[in-house]
Amino acid sequence: MHRIFGMSVAKVYPLYLQKLERKGHTQAELDEVITWLTGFDEAALRHHLDAETTFAEFFADADLNSNAGLITGVICGVRVEEIDDPLMQKIRYLDKLVDEVAKGKKMEKVLRV
Repeated sequence: MHRIFGMSVAKVYPLYLQKLERKGHTQAELDEVITWLTGFDEAALRHHLDAETTFAEFFADADLNSNAGLITGVICGVRVEEIDDPLMQKIRYLDKLVDEVAKGKKMEKVLRV
C-alpha cells in the first residue's frame, strides 16, 4: 500500500489550493474540479475535509465521473492512463486536473465537456 493512500485529503487540499492561487486561480475552481471528479457536492466535500478522510476512504466514497477515463497525460513522470492501481490512478486524475487548472486550461476542457 502506497503511503499516500492513508494520507488525509485535508492535508493535501491546501497544497492544491496554494498551487492554484499562485497562478491566479481560486478555491472555487479547485472545488469545481474535485466535485466534478468525485460526484461529491460542496457539503460532502467539506465533510470529508473536516473529517480528515484518507485518500482511500475519499475515493471509496466517491462516484467517479464517467468522463474521468478521458483524463490523459503525464503527472509525476507517469502517464495517468497507464497507472495499474485504480486508487493511485484516481489520485493522479485529481493531480492532473489541478495541474490543468493551474496551467490556465479552460474549465470546459479540464472537465472534458
